[in-house]
Amino acid sequence: MADEKIAKIPYSLNSKAVADATKFWLNKRGVTLEEIAELVMFLQQKYYPNLTMDECIHNVEMVLSKREVQNAVLTGIQLDVMAEEGKLFSPLQDMIENDEGLYGVDEILAFSIVNVYGSIGFTNYGYVDKLKPGVLKRLNDKSTGQIHTYLDDIVGAVAAAASSRIAHRKQAEREIELDLPHTPEDREEAARKLAEYDGTPE
Repeated sequence: MADEKIAKIPYSLNSKAVADATKFWLNKRGVTLEEIAELVMFLQQKYYPNLTMDECIHNVEMVLSKREVQNAVLTGIQLDVMAEEGKLFSPLQDMIENDEGLYGVDEILAFSIVNVYGSIGFTNYGYVDKLKPGVLKRLNDKSTGQIHTYLDDIVGAVAAAASSRIAHRKQAEREIELDLPHTPEDREEAARKLAEYDGTPE
């Protein structure tokens, strides 16, 4: 009957919707995978001269495929957008709007991304956060009228995590080449590399 209450559908996480929303909001806020990959190249090319942009992009995609990273990206961007629209309560509105130096929650959120591929990500993050190369310089430009208090830290953290992922993969590849005992952090990828060296199909 019309006056009967409609049963509420129980909540169920839609992982694809979360992943799609992550890509959508990064793009909507003007950040491309290529720009993040350029930060990864900036961090890692010194150590791996043969590193390609395709590898950097792939590792950025792998970082962004992790649910905890997607959660951090969506949370941070939503807070930035709400601050732009003046929809937060003071004093939080003022702190995020002005990227208050003593407000460090944006960096704490970024740390949840940085640590995904181990503690070496903290060094990478601190380096790009200090220099702010590439897309980070644009995100920190306060003259645009946009608020990226969270996003600049998030982008730097994704790049740092992707750099850490590359370091772990390169070490696993080196151990395979030298036929050393190893426990690769990514078994599936290491198996693929091993198949390439052996000349056998995957």
